[in-house]
Amino acid sequence: MGQNYRHELKFVMSEAEATLLATRLRLTMAQDAHAAQNGGTYFIRSLYFDDPYESGIGEKVSGIMFRDKYRIRIYNLSDSVIKLERKHKNNSYIKKDSLNLTRNQCNAIIAGEYDFLLHRKEPFAKELYAEFRTRNLKPKVLVDYDREPFVFPVEDVRITFDRNIRTSMRPKDIFDRNAITYPAMSDPTQCIVEVKFNRYLPAYIRSLLQVNAADHTAASKYVFCRQFDV
Repeated sequence: MGQNYRHELKFVMSEAEATLLATRLRLTMAQDAHAAQNGGTYFIRSLYFDDPYESGIGEKVSGIMFRDKYRIRIYNLSDSVIKLERKHKNNSYIKKDSLNLTRNQCNAIIAGEYDFLLHRKEPFAKELYAEFRTRNLKPKVLVDYDREPFVFPVEDVRITFDRNIRTSMRPKDIFDRNAITYPAMSDPTQCIVEVKFNRYLPAYIRSLLQVNAADHTAASKYVFCRQFDV
C-alpha cells in the first residue's frame, strides 16, 4: 500500500471492558500530547457531508471497498483548529488528507460557497473544490464524542477510546454549544475503540489489547449517527 495509508481496526466495547483496557494502556503507553493538556481527553465534533444520493452512507453500508468521507472537524468547540478532511478507505487501509480553515472559510463551506478553495495554494484545496462542486456535497449530520487517545512510537500506533457518542441532524452551526444532540448507540454506555498503525501492529501492543475478535466491527460513528436519518 502506498505512502500515508494506515491500518485501522475498530471495536465496540462495554464501558467496563473499555475502562479495563484503558487502565492497562495508561500504565504502558503515552497519552496524546493534546489530551494530556486536557486531563487525558478532549471533545471532538465532526460535521459530515454527503451528496444528494447519500453515496457516503450507501457505499459504507454496502461494503464498497473504495470510498471517501468528507467532514469538518473541530476540537473542544474551539475555532483555533478547524480541519476540512477527506478520509479515503481502501479495504482495511485508510488515508486522511486535510486542509486547515479559518472560521469564515468553515462557514462558507457549510453555506455551499467553495470558490475560496480555488485561491488556496495547496493542490488538495482544488481537489476539494472539484469534489464539493461536482458532487453537490451538503452537511448531513453532527457527530460528537469524548476521545481518550494513547500513542506508541513504533509504527506510529494510535489507540483511541470514543465515548458518549451523540448526534444531531441537519446541523446549521458546528460551533453551537447548545445544539440538541441525542445518543447514537443503542447502548449509550458503549465505547468505540480504534486502533491505527502503519505496516504492522507491534506484538507488545497486540498483547496489551487482548480484544475479542467477535467485537471487531466495520461500523463507524458516522454510520451509527446516520442510522436515524436514512
